[in-house]
This record gives sequence, structure tokens and C-alpha cells, in this order.
Amino acid sequence: MSEPMTSTPITVEHVTLRSQKSFEAVRAALEAAVPPLDHAYAELLRDGNVDAARDLLERQAPLSIFGSRDHGGLLLTAGLTRKAVQYDIGNPLTAARTTRHVLSAALYAPIRVLLREDEAGGVAFEYDRPASTFGQFGRPEVDAVARDLDAQLQKVLAEAAG
Repeated sequence: MSEPMTSTPITVEHVTLRSQKSFEAVRAALEAAVPPLDHAYAELLRDGNVDAARDLLERQAPLSIFGSRDHGGLLLTAGLTRKAVQYDIGNPLTAARTTRHVLSAALYAPIRVLLREDEAGGVAFEYDRPASTFGQFGRPEVDAVARDLDAQLQKVLAEAAG
């Protein structure tokens, strides 16, 4: 019988990408470059229309915003006024390319990205590099997808921050 819980330490590379632009300008640039995900694919899958769902996903952008949360607004409950938006960014087909090999990779797909303004007004993106989070699984197929995702994410965030 296996143990009910196991634990494995991993090393994660955390990235901070600073911007000289305002929070609003960086947010607008990101949201213009990375469109919202069309979630209609999920209903197609629920209805058994796999080919139609795949076709819809293949027509979407390489990276999409699955959703976002106003984390700065949440800080109002602690008496703080800060600008911070947490995004889930990725691509469902890319996620399937990793999870088909290791289902546990779903823990990291889509990628969580934070856009925040610090107390001094400095603006930055923060995220954990996909190659490090997915790398824990030790699967070359997953590592290749993670490296591609790293490059895509870094490019779009650098452009928005620039």
C-alpha cells in the first residue's frame, strides 16, 4: 500500500520583469496583445464535439487570458490601496501537450502572471518560469513544451512592459 501523502521539494525560477511605463499602460498593452480565451470550446467538449472544439482552439491566439482577478481590489480589505492584477495566461492546446504526458502538469497550466505596482509606484510582471515548474516532471516532451511557452510568455510580457 502506498503512503497517503508524499512530498517532493522542487526548485522554481521566479521572474520579475520591471517596466518604466505606468500600470495602466502596461495593463492595456498586455490585454491588447493577449486576447481573452473564447471559452466556447469547453461547451463543445461537453457536448462531445471534439473536432469543433479543437478547430476553435486552433484558430485562437498562441497565448490567451483564461481569466483575471483584481488582487489590488482585494487588498482594500486589509486597508491597502495597491494596483495588482493576477492573470491566467496560456493555451488549452499547449496545456494538453503537457498533460497528455503528465497529468500533474495541469497544476501549472495556465501560467499565473501578476502585474503589480509596488509602494513606490514601480510596475512589474512576476511569474514562475514554466521550464522550472514543468521541469520537475523530468519528461523531455513536457520540457520542450515548457521551453516554447517560456519564450512566448517572455516575449509578450517584455513587449507589454517595454
